[in-house]
Amino acid sequence: MRTRIIIGNLLAAFTIALLIGDRYLDPWFPILFVALGFIGVVATRELLTLFPAVIRPDWRLAVGGVLLVMVANWVPRLTGAVSWSEAVLGAFVVVLLVAILVEMARFREPGGIVPRLGLVVFAAAYLGLLGSVFAQLRWVTPDAYRSSWLLALAIFIPKGADTGAYFAGRAFGRHKMSPVLSPKKTWEGLVGGLAWSAATAAGFDYLAGGLFGAGIMEAVAFGIVVGAVGVLGDLAESLIKRDGGAKDAANRIPEFGGLLDVVDSVLFAAPVAYLWFALSQHLNPAR
Repeated sequence: MRTRIIIGNLLAAFTIALLIGDRYLDPWFPILFVALGFIGVVATRELLTLFPAVIRPDWRLAVGGVLLVMVANWVPRLTGAVSWSEAVLGAFVVVLLVAILVEMARFREPGGIVPRLGLVVFAAAYLGLLGSVFAQLRWVTPDAYRSSWLLALAIFIPKGADTGAYFAGRAFGRHKMSPVLSPKKTWEGLVGGLAWSAATAAGFDYLAGGLFGAGIMEAVAFGIVVGAVGVLGDLAESLIKRDGGAKDAANRIPEFGGLLDVVDSVLFAAPVAYLWFALSQHLNPAR
């Protein structure tokens, strides 16, 4: 447990430092660009290793697809001619078409083509598309200071749910929540995790001087909802790992596994956080 706490605190401090530094590089936010690119490369490689070699696509194709979808988020900053959703959708279509063309060029005999295509598209959606929605929290408001807090919420609330569930589960866990996918998760741990998420959201709202129009009650509701979705993201990755017969995506980070094991809950939480704040921004453009 001691190692987990130390590593977790180091990762949190590093993340905070990146968010603070990136805040002052408006409107390009290159630190976010590089960080997402790094995560895209490493997490995609980890994802592919969970599948049998016979259905595993060329890692360069899968990584390239994920990066293309992520990079598309910066296209509107360059051209101003398209929206981020149009740029990302266009990139996603390109990934699909290129993947098909590559398989056509390499085809020699039947077997494994559709699974390989599916994995390229899945990686582009799971890591590229969900990662893109996370990136858009940086531009959901024109205030770089505020958007830094929104990114922090999308990271630390789902990770807070994971942390709270870990400690609450160890102390009070009795009833298994998902015995097949994640045997260590308990309903008692879930309650503790959501309480931690709610407290995290309320604390961030206070420190930032007010992130939610309806005050602390909205912050608590946001924390519970985003924390719960983060748990689903964790279980979704567990599903992939169980199907591949693996406990962790990799062994890069002591006590945590791979980078994919670290970002899994954030990937699912980001779209909910984005929709929440996009709607809030629409209802109150002055914020």
